[in-house]
Amino acid sequence: MAQVQHKIENALMRAVYPLFVKLRRPRPAGQTKLDLSKFELVFEEDFSDPALPRWDVRRYPDGRRVTMRKGGYWSRDMAAVEDGQLHIRAVFRPDGPYGPGYYAACLDTRYTYQQTYGYFECRCKLPAAEGLWSSFWLQSDAVKAGVPPTAGMEIDVFESPLYRQKDNGIVTTNLHYNGYGPGHRFQNVGFFRVDEPYTQFHTYGVEWNAREYIFYIDGFETARSSFGGVSQGPEYMMLSVEVDGVGGYPDNGWSGNIRQNAPGALPADFVVDYVRAYQYKDKGRRA
Repeated sequence: MAQVQHKIENALMRAVYPLFVKLRRPRPAGQTKLDLSKFELVFEEDFSDPALPRWDVRRYPDGRRVTMRKGGYWSRDMAAVEDGQLHIRAVFRPDGPYGPGYYAACLDTRYTYQQTYGYFECRCKLPAAEGLWSSFWLQSDAVKAGVPPTAGMEIDVFESPLYRQKDNGIVTTNLHYNGYGPGHRFQNVGFFRVDEPYTQFHTYGVEWNAREYIFYIDGFETARSSFGGVSQGPEYMMLSVEVDGVGGYPDNGWSGNIRQNAPGALPADFVVDYVRAYQYKDKGRRA
């Protein structure tokens, strides 16, 4: 399964990156601005509590606080609050819990908070290194083979695999359903230019209603999609950094190869200032 997903990511990059990278910007003339007046704030994480009580570690199925993930490992101790911001760090650890390797982390709200429809937003600064990517995404336990997307879909609000590109101020948005095996279905919603995303904070969000997903960067609409059929069930939020590769071994992938970074590039931090979720004030507007 891991090899299948690795091939999917590489195929996505080869097929669609050249088509989109010169076409999409987050603020073209006449672009729609986000209207928050129709929402009420129902979840706000400002990372004032270093214990991160709202963020779960359920992605560690063996009961330990670390698990293999693609070309590296997710370890809970690679996520920490510093000066009121979440830092998810990617670094090589010669004495890591699973031995030598590249370690990062993933946090989610699976057991603490789920929501159907609304607007979800993250303000963050991206990790400046190749061979890895950060992401803010929504996920459902219903993303399985044979299960329709209306039951649940992986919604990648943004992913950042393009640091190695010459024009590296670009993020991508993607949708996935039907599990992660041979029958996996995905749509690249687009690639979008962002000003200095590795040194400056930006907001990335998605409005989700019964008809479509509407994506935003810095409060301006970038794209819409109803690919496959919109999820109609509750989803939880995720923040992660992943290393390209398979089986805990780094390899060339859509983000490059982490071993090709210049000296001093690592550790690289995904810095999150806040995460917010809003619900529609008028429930009729969800339809």
